[in-house]
Formats: sequence, C-alpha cells, structure tokens
Amino acid sequence: MEIRFEKTSTALRATCGSLLAALLLTGCDSTPRERQEVAREGVRELDTLARTAAQKVARLGKATASYDAANRARRNQPLDPRQEIAMETKLMGPYSGQLDNLTPADLPNAYAQLIRAAREQRDTWTDRDWDYARAVYRRLNDQVKQIRMDLPAREEVRIRARQAEFVALQASRTAEDIKDATRQQAK
Repeated sequence: MEIRFEKTSTALRATCGSLLAALLLTGCDSTPRERQEVAREGVRELDTLARTAAQKVARLGKATASYDAANRARRNQPLDPRQEIAMETKLMGPYSGQLDNLTPADLPNAYAQLIRAAREQRDTWTDRDWDYARAVYRRLNDQVKQIRMDLPAREEVRIRARQAEFVALQASRTAEDIKDATRQQAK
C-alpha cells in the first residue's frame, strides 16, 4: 500500500522555501525583531503542516490496526469444508477434486486455471471468499512441493510467476480494504 503525502510534502517544501526567501529578502532592510516575526510565522506554518501529517499517519495506523484485528479474528474461524470444495470447483474447473494427484504436466495448467478464475471473480469476493481461495491455492502449492523435483525448470518458472500473480491479486484487495477502512476512519 502506498501512503500519499504529496500535498503535505509539497506544502512543506513551499513553506520552507518561502520562509527562507522571506528571511533572505528582509535580511538587509529589516530589523532583527521583524526577521524574528517572519521566522515565527514560518515556524507556525511548518508546525501546522507537521501536525496535519501526524494526524494522517495516526488515522492510517488506527485504521490498519482495526482492519488487521478483524482480519485475524476472521482467519481464526475454521473454514467450512463444503464451501472449500465449492470454491475449489469454481476456481479449478476441470482440475477440481484432483489437486492431490496432479502431475508435473498438469500443474502449470492448473495454476493458469486458478489465476484465470481469480482474475474473473476477485471483484465480487468477500474477505472470507479470499480465505477459501487461499486454501485452494495452499493445496495446489502443497502438490508442487510434493513433485517439485520432477518439474522441468521452465514449468517451475511459469508456476512461480502465477504464484506471484495470485499473491499480487490478494495484496491488491488487502490494500483496497485498508484504504476503505482509512476513509471510514476519517469520517
């Protein structure tokens, strides 16, 4: 997830620049008291910007902690075996029911099927759906571990790429959820 502070950062740079310029321009034609007042005003502006940035970070931290706590509580609930089978059927199509028996020739296509289905359905999934999808993904990974020594290198590279894509799809969803939680916290 990317935290955006461009506005604050730009404002901070502008304030520092204007403070420096004001001090330099008034340095020759002003009294020390006048320069001191210019410096105080600049410090007040910097303090306000720093306070605003700190509030944003605190709000983000609270929202992330809240999301994380809810996420952990949900993951501590056991998965329903029937729903796990249903998710496997939705994701794996022709490979459903045979994840534990996939051969080195079948695995790259099984991962391709998983990624295709995840891409199509990810926008409609709840967090719990992702838990079930992760369970299917884990079972597929377990099968790779079992027969890894029999996989050609080029197929292993393809599998690793699809594993990375699955993790990226899930991370994207998590980032969106945290972003939404942060927005709700701001209200």
